[in-house]
Amino acid sequence: MSMRSSAFPQTPSCELKGSGFTFTVLKVFDPTPERVVSDVRRRIDQAPGFFKGAPIIVDVQAVEQVAWTIAALVEALRALELIPIAIRGADPIHEQQARDLALGVLNETRSSAVDSQPKAVERNMPARLITEPVRSGQQVYAKSDLIVVGPVSHGAELLADGNIHVYGALRGRALAGLRGDRTARIFCRSLEAELISIAGYYRLADDLEPAQRGQPAQIHLDGENLHVQAL
Repeated sequence: MSMRSSAFPQTPSCELKGSGFTFTVLKVFDPTPERVVSDVRRRIDQAPGFFKGAPIIVDVQAVEQVAWTIAALVEALRALELIPIAIRGADPIHEQQARDLALGVLNETRSSAVDSQPKAVERNMPARLITEPVRSGQQVYAKSDLIVVGPVSHGAELLADGNIHVYGALRGRALAGLRGDRTARIFCRSLEAELISIAGYYRLADDLEPAQRGQPAQIHLDGENLHVQAL
């Protein structure tokens, strides 16, 4: 009897791998949908390109109310074009509501893994050097450090797995430590950014002190807070 070959190839169709990603975490204090929509929309309007379609983890640990539902909160966030993927810090009732909506449920161990497993930045790679101004609508990415000699216009975006250096005015958005490197820093000769971010932790222009705007600065992460220091 002849052996029939398998109808399927020998190579696997897929594989599961552990990996570390940096996600935006929305910390909720009052889950009233109208209040959440109002506050989040104000943030989105300041940097729409950064938040549109962004996957987020919803942290409800600080919520003290009982009579609220995950479904109403998720519906409100999706209406803002955000994509809730998991909740954190929920009680058993709201955890089950999240599972019913096909959301992930993170306990402290799992959520810590999400926040603290950055991929190693390839420090042995040379920095990417940009000698021309970065204009509105442009996006520049570097797998290591990113150095920009000229100014960065409003509406431009700088992305780097390592540090970002701007030897000119930094407007637009600058996101360092893109793979979760919490030691990454941002340096600039004039801080006028719409948004600055390190390892997923960000500050918007409205969060900057008036004395910090237009000044030489370095930005680094301390715990979960971005610190802006004068140069």
